[in-house]
Formats: sequence, C-alpha cells, structure tokens
Amino acid sequence: MTIYIPEIDPASLQFPDPNTARTEPNGLLAFGGDLSPQRLRQAYRHGIFPWYSQGEPILWWSPNPRGIFIPQQFTPSKSLRKFMRKNPYRITLNHACHAVIRHCAESRGPNQTWITETMINAYQTLHDQGNCHSVEVWQDQQLVGGFYGIAVGSIFCGESMFSLADNASKIALWYFCHHFNLHGGQLIDCQMMNPHLASLGASELDRQHFLSLLHQQRDIALPAACYHPQTLVL
Repeated sequence: MTIYIPEIDPASLQFPDPNTARTEPNGLLAFGGDLSPQRLRQAYRHGIFPWYSQGEPILWWSPNPRGIFIPQQFTPSKSLRKFMRKNPYRITLNHACHAVIRHCAESRGPNQTWITETMINAYQTLHDQGNCHSVEVWQDQQLVGGFYGIAVGSIFCGESMFSLADNASKIALWYFCHHFNLHGGQLIDCQMMNPHLASLGASELDRQHFLSLLHQQRDIALPAACYHPQTLVL
C-alpha cells in the first residue's frame, strides 16, 4: 500500500499541522528537511519529532495518544527505594550528554537503533547550544545509565534512555522527576508508549490535550539553575 505524506520544504521551517498526522502508521506526519538545530527546535515546540532508520529519508512524527510522565506524580516502588539504599549510584545532570547520546545508540546495536550518526551529531549540537540535556547514572566512575531530551519551556521532551546496570534508567527518571518538579517542570513527554515506559509508570494523553498543554507551557522559562551541571539528590 502506498502512503502519501507531505514533504518538508527545505527552505522553510514550517511543519504541517500535527493533527493531520496519519493514524497508520500512528503519528507519521511528513518527510524530508534536515536536522538543523533551528528545525529541531521548531519541531519540538509543535509536538513533532524525527524518527527514522539509516537509509530512510527523515520522517517526522506526532503520535496519538502520547506517552507522558507527570513529574510530581512519579512514585518509586518500595523495592526501588530499597535497591538504591543498597546500591548508591551517583546521579548527575548534564555531566556527560554527548556520552549518553552515544550510549543510547550503541546499547541497541547498529541494526536496532534509529539514532544514526546524523542524529547523534544533531543532538550533540543542540546540547552545545543549551537545548538538549542529559541525566547520568554512575557506578563508581562508570556511566551505567541515563537519558537525554529537549527542553521546551516547562516541558521536557525525552528522546532515549539506556541502562547497563540494574534499575539505572528507573533511578535516573526518579531523580530527574524530583528535580524537575522542584524547578517548576510540568510534564515529561516520552513520545510513544511502550512496555518499558509503562513499567516505569508512564501514562497516555491524547494528542490534542498534549498539544494544548505544550502550547501553554512552551514559553514558560524554568529557572536557569534547573539545567546547570550538578549532582541530583532527593
């Protein structure tokens, strides 16, 4: 079956209305364009993100429903609290964003990841410009887990996470939710729901509701200290 979707004008940063995204495959909106910082920032401000495999054109998505976390509602399980007491990982913010992005790609293998070299370079550039942020989990001096994403006002748009040690990604999310909530963060977007996100406590929000919240929150600046490199504590 042939699928017809709009092509992005390379001379324009404008995207189609996210509400015109296809229902099958869920959320496919457009193709083409590039991964310039300006285009990526514009995409996230409108609830759109790139997701494609090596050898494909850039594909842009806005799925319905949307996977989300409400930071003030995140509650770690008793077993996770107990694990953290016995395994005192160190959790940091923006200490090794380039490495986190690279780990997220490599932990899935070359045939399983959508995080191509072009994607890696694009998000590393966004980090250098102050738009992409990471949470890191350290066991002694080794990076064993974390995630990265894009800040859009008081919303954090999560991109990918990895875990090389027990519970590392859960603990990264736990500590970040606590920190993000303290600084006025309202919502963590995790794009498409999957079993791993559901196991962490993610819920679903219909696209129209998500876009409405995004439009309300995307220009609300959080305190600069929210994303300063630091060690996260509870």
